[in-house]
Amino acid sequence: MTLLPKEIEEKLPPLYATEKIATKDKIVKIKFFTPDSSWTWYVVEYDKEDKIFFGYVDGLYPEWGYFSLIELEEVTGPLGLKIERDLHFKEKPFGKIELQ
Repeated sequence: MTLLPKEIEEKLPPLYATEKIATKDKIVKIKFFTPDSSWTWYVVEYDKEDKIFFGYVDGLYPEWGYFSLIELEEVTGPLGLKIERDLHFKEKPFGKIELQ
């Protein structure tokens, strides 16, 4: 699976574009997840040059921060499965995301 197809990449706001928007109102554009663990990445912004996302990581210690497309493409979960993009996810404000 291609995690970030060009047509989706072109629609992502650049880093810092949502800096002045309240957290609950930031629009989550993409959801990545590991099918064999509980980690999920919610993308809000993206730097095309450095291939760095900004968003919310729901993992061991859930937090807002930066994460790399290259690392997401290389990482495998505990059963050896690759990270996937949720093909059924529809963009929505972060406040509407149901976290586990």
